[in-house]
Amino acid sequence: MFQSKIAGIGYYVPKNIYTNNDLKRFMDTSDEWIQERTGIKERRYADRIGESTTTMAVEASKLAIERAAVTPQDIDFIIFATLSPDYYFPGCAVLLQREMGMGEIGALDIRNQCSGFVYALSIADQFVKTGMYKNILVVGSEKQSFALDFSTRGRAVSVIFGDGAGAVVVQPTTEPNKGILSTHLHSDGADAEKLAMYYPGASSGIWLDEQPEWPDKELGGMFMTSKMLEDGTAFPVMDGQAVFKKAVAKFPEVIVEALTKNNLTPSDIDLLIPHQANLRISQFVQKTLGLSDDKVFNNIQKYGNTTAASVPIALCEAWEQGRIKDGDIVCLAAFGAGFTWGSALIRW
Repeated sequence: MFQSKIAGIGYYVPKNIYTNNDLKRFMDTSDEWIQERTGIKERRYADRIGESTTTMAVEASKLAIERAAVTPQDIDFIIFATLSPDYYFPGCAVLLQREMGMGEIGALDIRNQCSGFVYALSIADQFVKTGMYKNILVVGSEKQSFALDFSTRGRAVSVIFGDGAGAVVVQPTTEPNKGILSTHLHSDGADAEKLAMYYPGASSGIWLDEQPEWPDKELGGMFMTSKMLEDGTAFPVMDGQAVFKKAVAKFPEVIVEALTKNNLTPSDIDLLIPHQANLRISQFVQKTLGLSDDKVFNNIQKYGNTTAASVPIALCEAWEQGRIKDGDIVCLAAFGAGFTWGSALIRW
């Protein structure tokens, strides 16, 4: 079996910068309130018209493909992670294939939210190891600003998230003990409703304590109602304390799992790149593992939580800044809605 490696990386963030003070125009909040709870100072929002989850993915993918020294026509499989697709269906992977002029290759969309990129990278790793594909494009991209509640009612969620895209090209390598060493994926749906966007959906609210009011008709009309838009039921919901509590337990656990699998310890990590969920979570994980500041990369201060895009954006920035060198042990880890979480250990 082959090992797989990341051969090229790229990212894209929109030009529109919104600071914490900018958000004061839309809601009752403050720079101090947001920074104290999240560490975020500013975030990027895509153009309302003209930019989408797919268009941002195209820009990140172009750079990753160029750096991998291949062409779009060399890509033989796409794995696209997002919770904010251009359409409810079809998924973004086929749109990316179309926009980049690729061949009639396989295109897979996955919905693992903040853990999406780590899940996608794990899938790519398996395909490369078995020899099925040679140039897999793995993308995480999000345009979340279009569906957030920019009011005081929704501030606990809306101040956290931003837009952007990251991409990598995964290829086989014959170099011994190089590339992706192992990946580790987990889930626990017991508290799925603690961080979710219930509608539009097909559940009819069966999992919720408070049932929605549906129109009195025999068929249809249960995907989305005007009342859901009016009362804010259509916006994402989050129990921040529940998410924080679970994240600070599972983040270190899945990192240690990866290290143990490879007979390594936290001191062997050259750079940890956690999903940029909340700077306080990253700091807690850093302290738990006993890592120094130079061993952890955070950029949530600039971009907010870009969900499936956050790990590849951070990975690319770290690489561009010279924080990742040949032979380094790099650990990627993420935790998100579902709950799902995972890690990937890489020898660069």
